[in-house]
Amino acid sequence: MPDSPPASPASGPPPADASRERIIAAATSLFADHGYDGTSTRRIAAEAGLNMATVAYHVGGKPDLYREVMLRAHLAEQRVLTDALADFREAAPTDPAAAVTALVDRYLDFCLDQPHIPALWMRRWLSDAAEFADLEAAYARPLVESVRDTVREAVPAGSADVEMTVWTVLWSTHGFCRSGIRDRVPRFRAHLRALVLRDLGLGTAEPHGQERG
Repeated sequence: MPDSPPASPASGPPPADASRERIIAAATSLFADHGYDGTSTRRIAAEAGLNMATVAYHVGGKPDLYREVMLRAHLAEQRVLTDALADFREAAPTDPAAAVTALVDRYLDFCLDQPHIPALWMRRWLSDAAEFADLEAAYARPLVESVRDTVREAVPAGSADVEMTVWTVLWSTHGFCRSGIRDRVPRFRAHLRALVLRDLGLGTAEPHGQERG
């Protein structure tokens, strides 16, 4: 008796996890481009290709979705900084300037690779989603303080306001990644390195003529 042909896959709605990820991906893009205040649940549903009832079932309301998007952004940033700071601690005792420039490079590369993350934070700092004021204290400040405390151990005592240097890198990098002039990455990278080294009393970066673009 011949084998029965395999059953064709049943057509139907996508798995719950797949639908949830589609919703979160759509919301991330829209929150980054238009802000929380400028994005409606209806628009998120349309972007995800689902109805509003499905969105509510999988993620709850828009506030729940925003918190999930910001949590994921924070965890991604936390992971890269944890790894970068571990490398920094290893390199800083013998060459603090090289350790600092490597840390700056890692953060810039992260933001260039994940442009929605600086976009989400830039929106917040322009008074978007003001009702979520706790996110800065929960997410941004602990990371800034972790970088500040780690870098402070490697620079000359009293040489700089390390916390403001960290914030300067953060604001400058986020602004650059949203500026639309990403063809000037090498030039911005060289400038950012030199700025941080000078601010921390570690000299200046080597000039790179090929980076003047």
